[in-house]
Amino acid sequence: MHSGQVKKIINLSKLVLAVVVLSGISLIISCKDTGSSGAGVGFKFPEQGQSFGLGEEVKIALDVPSGTNISSATYTLDGKPVGSKNNGEGVAISTTGLTLGYKLITAVIEADGKKDTLTTNIELRSGVKPVQYTYKIVNTYPHDTSAYTQGLEYHGGKFLESTGQEEHSTVRWVDVKSGKVLQQTKLDGQYFGEGSSLVDDKVVMLTWQNRLGLVFDAKSFKQLSTFPYQASMEGWGLCFDGKQLIKSDGTNKIWFLNKDNYKEESSIEVYNNTGPVDRLNELEYIDGKIYANVYTKNVIVVIDPKSGIIEQEIDFSGLLPAGFYKDEVDQANNVLNGIAWDKAGKRLFVTGKKWPKMFEVKISPKS
Repeated sequence: MHSGQVKKIINLSKLVLAVVVLSGISLIISCKDTGSSGAGVGFKFPEQGQSFGLGEEVKIALDVPSGTNISSATYTLDGKPVGSKNNGEGVAISTTGLTLGYKLITAVIEADGKKDTLTTNIELRSGVKPVQYTYKIVNTYPHDTSAYTQGLEYHGGKFLESTGQEEHSTVRWVDVKSGKVLQQTKLDGQYFGEGSSLVDDKVVMLTWQNRLGLVFDAKSFKQLSTFPYQASMEGWGLCFDGKQLIKSDGTNKIWFLNKDNYKEESSIEVYNNTGPVDRLNELEYIDGKIYANVYTKNVIVVIDPKSGIIEQEIDFSGLLPAGFYKDEVDQANNVLNGIAWDKAGKRLFVTGKKWPKMFEVKISPKS
């Protein structure tokens, strides 16, 4: 992401972590408060916040005090009905085909003639250990070292590249072989440019913390319109799967946007086998999968867009020679970021922020 922002990001991350922890505590307290009815009915299982592997069966049962009569119980998972009983008996639900992350289980019960609502949360996690991949350099090409690369795509023999930093953010068409900028426009100085993607005859581009997206004519780069973010708080990476725009916001969440009005229509949470993977940054859609840079790491993860499971991790360590940036701040900021796919030629390109080279690579499983 962002040059000159390392300390700021670290402090912000600590703040966000604190907020998340406090929010989590608040959520648990809240759910525990509503996890039992006035009649003393509560959830016997699952336990609050209990984790399950995606595909596992989740058993739901009520803890009903002696003498309490349950005449009906209706269960939902994230608002969708998953079962009902005319008594206090439990139900079992399948998690196959669901997405990862926290899910809200609700039970609407009628006990002794009174209705009440109980809630609890579970977490669905990935049980898949990502296959580890490495790379081989096929070709190298020049890359503009002033380009703080935020978005990268390949279209018709050219790169569509968006760059960041206040007062220096651009969207541009770049010649592949020479690295020469063929055409560009500079963003207003207030914007910190982020990911971009070509949708039909328009270029859609994100800004970092302005909570605003920009739309340009793809030929002239004339700005046509803007659009606000909704639930996502920041703009990081962007790509297009042919039907929807796919957006990252610096968390472990991926958002799917309507390609015409840019409204957020759905989202997934991204996990590997050890837990959620956040700081997802630049994105590319390749053969039905989402490829994502993990900010500040020499890793690109390959994500199943239906579930959020990370299926592969590609280790790009050593791609840029060690010690290329002597300054520690530059070294920390100018990281791997930029993925472009030549669909017709089956070529994969990667680069980094202010890197001197664009690399064409082939990937293969680690031996």
